[in-house]
Amino acid sequence: MKEIIPDVLAERYTSSTMVAIWSPKEKVKLMRRLWLAALRAQQELGMPIPPGTIEAYERVADSINLASIAKWELETQHDVKANIEEFNALAGGIEFIHLGFTSRDVTDNVEQLQIYRSLRLVRDRTVAILRRLGTHSIEYCFMDICGRSHNIPGQTTTLGKRFSNFAEEMLIAFDRLEHLIANYPLRGIKGPMGTQQDMVDLLGSKEKALEFEEKIRKYLGVPSVLNSVGQVYPRSLDFEVVSTLLQLSSAPGNFAKLIRLMAGHELAYEGFKESGSGSTAMPHKMNSRTCERTNGLVNILAGFLEMTRSLIGDQWYEGDVSCSVVRRIALPGAFFTIDGIYESTLTVLDAMKVFPKMIDQELQHYLPFLSTTRILMDAVKGGMSRERAHKIIKENAVFAVQEMRKGLPNTFVERLANDMNFPLDRSRIEKLLENPDHGLAPGQANLVCQKR
Repeated sequence: MKEIIPDVLAERYTSSTMVAIWSPKEKVKLMRRLWLAALRAQQELGMPIPPGTIEAYERVADSINLASIAKWELETQHDVKANIEEFNALAGGIEFIHLGFTSRDVTDNVEQLQIYRSLRLVRDRTVAILRRLGTHSIEYCFMDICGRSHNIPGQTTTLGKRFSNFAEEMLIAFDRLEHLIANYPLRGIKGPMGTQQDMVDLLGSKEKALEFEEKIRKYLGVPSVLNSVGQVYPRSLDFEVVSTLLQLSSAPGNFAKLIRLMAGHELAYEGFKESGSGSTAMPHKMNSRTCERTNGLVNILAGFLEMTRSLIGDQWYEGDVSCSVVRRIALPGAFFTIDGIYESTLTVLDAMKVFPKMIDQELQHYLPFLSTTRILMDAVKGGMSRERAHKIIKENAVFAVQEMRKGLPNTFVERLANDMNFPLDRSRIEKLLENPDHGLAPGQANLVCQKR
């Protein structure tokens, strides 16, 4: 017998709630609930269903034996047919499910229901992350920190603003997620070619076929149903779903990279259990392993997006099943991955530590240079051309930095004040350097936190 290798994403990184949505048993359960909903709707619309039929199926709806279904699939070479045979056998050999259906009426709608439920779970967890980002934005609203571009010290910013940067990025993706959930359309019960011909014939009129489909939509609790599809719904919708998940992952990925970089300068770390070990060789190390995991999972999610992208514009006539193997891996995989990213992000947001003294030490070390733009603006206000002022400040700053790299004192202020070509005297330069200036950073953080 072939050895079963566990799904690494599901077993190692994903919450039990998300795994449950995509579990094989849950899929079978949803298929049976769909068939039962169809039977009830068909009966309500006048189709003669023998007494006790629905009750017979209901009694065994939760009796799920995956091994037995697998045996049926070996015999029938068809996954939906295998489930039909199993459900009929459990119900005592009656054969009243799947009337007017094609396989995609079952699989597409069930998979879309799994997607829809997963999107709603992602929304709840997105809110949890946004709440924590907002809390940290306020907590560190006025904590000045050395800002960097290209990973080089640039200007003063605040740690709270960094958190609000991530929060605003995630809010944009969250709005997209909300729109997707509010408008997510089912394929509906459309039959083999999407014409609903079989259901019209079965129920006796196009009006009843449309009413039947509406009953199914309400049962599944999804906002809308597509009006015109073939055998499958457009696979570009899967791309839209996974694309939204990838956009949602960007802010957590950027946050994880920040913590990793700050940890390297001893400014913060993601949290560390006393019983934990950062390295098997170096006892002192407290590696940012959870953040590293987040960044790795973002890359995996991008891979699933590429898989769904490959299905765009590749549909044969009304549909075929070449997409099945891709979707069976990419769709649950994408949701497992975003869930793993969120699990890691929430863990770090709750456990991370910030080291204010180390942050201030770094800030003081770079502070004269972080305020060079303030000196530049003051010189321009005094009448000096920007480019001329920029050149003089740069020459003196670069010289001072090179001297500091040799272990010599920082002479930047003294050199600039003594530069005969520069209009500002020492007292004015020192006043501009007295305190770090974070500009509108606290206000920006507050504006983001007020958005929700």
